[in-house]
Amino acid sequence: MKFKYLAPRIPVYVFVAILSVIALLPFYMMIIMGTHYSEDLYTGIKLWPGKYLAENLNTVLRQDYFRYYRNSIVVSVTHTAGAVLICSLAGYAFAKYRFKGRSALLAFVVATIAVPQQVGMIGFVVEMRIIGWINTLLPLIVSGMASAFGVFWLTQYITASVPLEIIESGRIDGCNEFGIFFRLVMPIIRPALITISLLLFLWNWNSYMTPLVTISNQKFFTIPLSIALVNSEYRTDYAARVLALAMGTVPIVVIFAFGSKHLIRGLVAGSVKG
Repeated sequence: MKFKYLAPRIPVYVFVAILSVIALLPFYMMIIMGTHYSEDLYTGIKLWPGKYLAENLNTVLRQDYFRYYRNSIVVSVTHTAGAVLICSLAGYAFAKYRFKGRSALLAFVVATIAVPQQVGMIGFVVEMRIIGWINTLLPLIVSGMASAFGVFWLTQYITASVPLEIIESGRIDGCNEFGIFFRLVMPIIRPALITISLLLFLWNWNSYMTPLVTISNQKFFTIPLSIALVNSEYRTDYAARVLALAMGTVPIVVIFAFGSKHLIRGLVAGSVKG
């Protein structure tokens, strides 16, 4: 009897399994390539582990890799925390307050999403040099905290998910505006906060352009910049670089493994609530 209900779902399970294998295959191959000798990578596709993992790992760690790892973690966590706070406060203001110029200001914020980062890069570097932030982690942490996408998306989510009656009841009970936001609004929008946190962390962890133009001191390098430093003594060790990339991907995989449910819920909740 159970097979009767299970049989129609078998094609779906098979299809999902095939898609999962296709999606995970590049990551698997990246790990496998990191276990081979660099020159062996040119002899064909590698699907089975090699015997050069210890040597490649030693090459990676010899470049002070954990310092760069720590820099990336500090930058990504700090940036994400600040960006979530700023974007949620701005989104709440746009969603629940009516003030002069609100529509024009929100339209301007949304319009900046279409502006490529590279357009303002020269001005950004000049600004960072004037205030003395070149060769520090501050440009990576502070820049982008006021994410236009984060503000717009949280504005839409809060508009759809937070009833005005809850805010009014908080005011009647004597709670100030910040108390209403932190005690009443934030618990309701927790799926959205987790979702935007995951996205911001991912974007900042993988950021390459901003560190490239603002940091030349190796002790402040992040993971994307440090990959080019991974070399053996007399040759470019691509297998060790691939292993370093695989090690740099671990935090993203772990975060998405634990936060995927909240990510999906946060992405769809605002679109199904009216």
